[in-house]
Amino acid sequence: MRLASILVDDVPRAAVVHPTKGVAVVADLLPEFTGDVMSLIADRRMDEVEEAAAVADGAAFRPADDVTYTAPYRNPPKIWGIGLNYVDHAADLAEVVPDEPASFIKGNHTIIGPGEPIPLPVQSERVTAEAEVGLVIGRYCRNVEEDAALGHVFGLCAILDQTAEDILQRNPRFLTRSKNFPGFFSFGPHIVPLAEALAAQPGGPDLAGVEVSTVVNGERRRSNVVGRMRFSPAFLVSFHSKVMPLYPGDIISTGTPGAVVVTAGDVARCEVSGLEPLVNPVAGPM
Repeated sequence: MRLASILVDDVPRAAVVHPTKGVAVVADLLPEFTGDVMSLIADRRMDEVEEAAAVADGAAFRPADDVTYTAPYRNPPKIWGIGLNYVDHAADLAEVVPDEPASFIKGNHTIIGPGEPIPLPVQSERVTAEAEVGLVIGRYCRNVEEDAALGHVFGLCAILDQTAEDILQRNPRFLTRSKNFPGFFSFGPHIVPLAEALAAQPGGPDLAGVEVSTVVNGERRRSNVVGRMRFSPAFLVSFHSKVMPLYPGDIISTGTPGAVVVTAGDVARCEVSGLEPLVNPVAGPM
């Protein structure tokens, strides 16, 4: 069962997506609950929600096609992005894959949700959209080793990470600026618990076969599998936990198989095997 946030009378509400029953607002299953999706993760209430959903009457659920998803939550403690993490993507850019993760931090002002427009900033003439698979941290994580790292991950999410590429090309020290315009980080529509995501992989319980694709206007432009990453998801969690603490709700965006230039009127899409697609239109400056 997956977590999401849906709009009810234009107000975001934490929700669960049941594989057969549909979508239910968590407060309808747990009447005392008043938090958001991130609080469900931080308080480790997923088992409680699943038990409530299992016995709930069908009237508590809405058809999945009848709901409007928004970003699962808007205030993660931090967002780590990873550059040049697919060997093939680095080769495309004539870049050398770094010996350590090329990471950066994005502010939560960049967050948008499914269906919301990606605004193109007036300061840039070349913006790219980049499909990525995200790791959502589920419990406090500090100085963990790689073999224990995924035990601190709650689940996976689809991400569209944007870059003002022309700004970045002027000087690599401009990375933070090029990544932090409003609307430059979309995620959702679901957060899939790690165990469910692993169970869905045809090659067995391993993230290496997860395929990530950047799709623009219905055309799959770039695609690759997690196994082609230079730094695995487990390594990324371990590495960054040794830089600073990771907290529930933190997101690590693990890198893109390929960036695609987008212009106003385009539709960008992130496809990750085992997850619902994430789709955002591209708009002019807003």
